[in-house]
Amino acid sequence: MFSFDRAGFLAGYRQRFGPVTAELAAAIDFLLGRIEGDARFVQAPVDRWKIAYCLATFKWETAHTLRPIDEYGGDAYFNKRYGPGTVVGKMLGNTEPGDGARFHGRGFVQLTGRANYARAGKFLKVDLLNQPDRAKEPALAYEIAVEGMSKGWFTGARLAKFFKQDSAPAYEDARTIINGHDKAQTIADLARRFDELLAAVTA
Repeated sequence: MFSFDRAGFLAGYRQRFGPVTAELAAAIDFLLGRIEGDARFVQAPVDRWKIAYCLATFKWETAHTLRPIDEYGGDAYFNKRYGPGTVVGKMLGNTEPGDGARFHGRGFVQLTGRANYARAGKFLKVDLLNQPDRAKEPALAYEIAVEGMSKGWFTGARLAKFFKQDSAPAYEDARTIINGHDKAQTIADLARRFDELLAAVTA
């Protein structure tokens, strides 16, 4: 598994991404701690590339806070967009009135829809269907994000498809793990900076 120089990471983060508040530093420390104890990440450089892409995705999907958040919008917006009578709502497994709002996006990667909450809850052994806000708890949100990206929960695409030991990391195409090619280049650029940083501070 990986081990990181925390002070070096924060210094490198400031150089590559800008100022670090106390709240952001705490969020970074939490994530590095989780990654260091994560048996899914063991092999350099391929798993370092995966970590870099996860961090880039988290940074983008959380509006650069690196903390689990709610998707922007109110109940009316979510029900209109994800309600059980909509195409998207049906794809997400929403079946009950109010499911669009109840199962709106939450977390590091915006877990969305009844079916995804059910799958994540089963994996975590947590009742997310009746306690959907728990998807924002940092420890649970981390597991949802990493397991979901590893196993293809969100679109069917998995991290392993884009990060292989015998080829260069496909950072742009990896966006399909979460959301087609929306902001693919922006997130790929973030991932490359994270990989440079991780390589410099990995013990």
